[in-house]
Amino acid sequence: MIATLLLLVVNASAFAADALVSGSTARVAEIVDGDTLVLEDGRQVRLVGIQAPKLSLGRSHVKEQPFAAEAKTVLESLALGRTLRLSYGGRRVDRYDRQLAHLHDESGRWIQGDLLLQGLARMYSFRDNRTLVKDMLTLEREARIARRGIWGHPFYRIRTVTEAEKHLDSFQLVEGRVLDAADVRGRIYLNFGDDWRSDFTITISPKDRRRFRDVTPDLLSLQGRHVRARGWIHRRNGPMIDVTHPEQIE
Repeated sequence: MIATLLLLVVNASAFAADALVSGSTARVAEIVDGDTLVLEDGRQVRLVGIQAPKLSLGRSHVKEQPFAAEAKTVLESLALGRTLRLSYGGRRVDRYDRQLAHLHDESGRWIQGDLLLQGLARMYSFRDNRTLVKDMLTLEREARIARRGIWGHPFYRIRTVTEAEKHLDSFQLVEGRVLDAADVRGRIYLNFGDDWRSDFTITISPKDRRRFRDVTPDLLSLQGRHVRARGWIHRRNGPMIDVTHPEQIE
C-alpha cells in the first residue's frame, strides 16, 4: 500500500505545470472539506479544477455524499499545518472571495493531482480556469479505470442519457450517442433522443463556440458519435447540460 501511494504521488507531481503563475506561500490552518481549506492569514482557498464529495457542513438542505469524509481526511494529511504554494491558471478569486488556486507543497507535490489519482475528486472546470485541465482529466481517468475511491461507488458512476432526468440540479458525467446535431441561430444543439422537447441535450452558445475552433471546428460533425459530457444537469424542455469549453466533452 505504501509503495502504491508513493507511486501515485510521483505520477501526480509529474503534471505540476509551468503554465501556472506562481503566487504566495502560506501555512494551512484548517480543512473545510475535500476541496476547500483556510490559510493562517485568513484566506479561504477553493482547490480549482476539482470537485470533491460534499459534506453537509451543517446545511440542512445538503446531504453528505459518499467518500466526503475520506476526501477531507486525505486533504488534511496532505495540507493541514503545511506551507503550500498557491499558483494560478485563470480567474483568481470566486464570488465568495475564495482563492481559486492550484496547491503544491514544499516537495512539489500537486495536491489536486493527488486527490484525483486517489479517486477522491472529479475534474471540475470552468471556461475562465482551464489550465492543467487536460492533465487533470488524465489523472481522473486513471483513477476511474482502476475504480479507486469514488469510482467504485454507484453514486458517481457515469450516467446514460436516459438516466439524466433523474439527476437534475446535480453535477454529472453523462454519455451516449448524438442522434442529431443542429445549429439554431448560432447555438449548437446536440440531441441524444428522438424528441428534443423531452430527451437529453447538450447546448453550446454562440459565444462559447469559439473555444472549440482548434479542437472540433465543425461541431455538427459530432452527429452519430458517442460522446461523454460533464456538467450540471438542468431542465430546459428535457434535461440539458450547457457546455462552455471543449474539456467538458470527451
